[in-house]
Amino acid sequence: MQDGHAEAVLDPVDAERARLFALLGRLLGAAPDAGLLIRMRALRAETGELGAAYGDLAEAAGRCQAEAAEREFFNLFIGVGRGELLPYASYYLTGFLHERPLADLRGDLDRLGIARVEGVAEPEDHIAFLCEAYAGLLAGAFPVAAEAAMPFFTRHIRPWAARFFADLEKAQAADFYRAVGRLGRLAVEVEAAAADLPT
Repeated sequence: MQDGHAEAVLDPVDAERARLFALLGRLLGAAPDAGLLIRMRALRAETGELGAAYGDLAEAAGRCQAEAAEREFFNLFIGVGRGELLPYASYYLTGFLHERPLADLRGDLDRLGIARVEGVAEPEDHIAFLCEAYAGLLAGAFPVAAEAAMPFFTRHIRPWAARFFADLEKAQAADFYRAVGRLGRLAVEVEAAAADLPT
């Protein structure tokens, strides 16, 4: 293990949460390629709202081709001039890009030893980066205690991400990504409910 601590066995629930947020991060960072679409078609609907959302994502992946997903991703997040949605914490929390939420996040990332990959142009308050960072914290991929995950979620994802995912669910350009929006919104709601449980 990279941090030199005794290797701990990851709780199965935390492992599943990490996989979910890693998937969301991957889908929000770039359009899914044909291979990922094929793998997502194998997702099975389970009981509960979150389980049904996995089923919806599998169904959406089944009727989507990689080229269509790429066009949809471009229209939603890049666009000519700008995409339909701006997936940044600063924008959702202040109405502007590169504001205080980004500065606060950068301070926390520095303390946690998390850095964005070289060559990535997007600021760190992009929803894809936040989902990936949270997944890494849940999975124990960073040299910090597992207890760092929930404060990170509470400070940097909870205040705005459910609204972003709800906007994605009803975005005009969304078809495949409507299912991603639903899964993301429910994931954030489940995490928020867990954060509110007495310890």
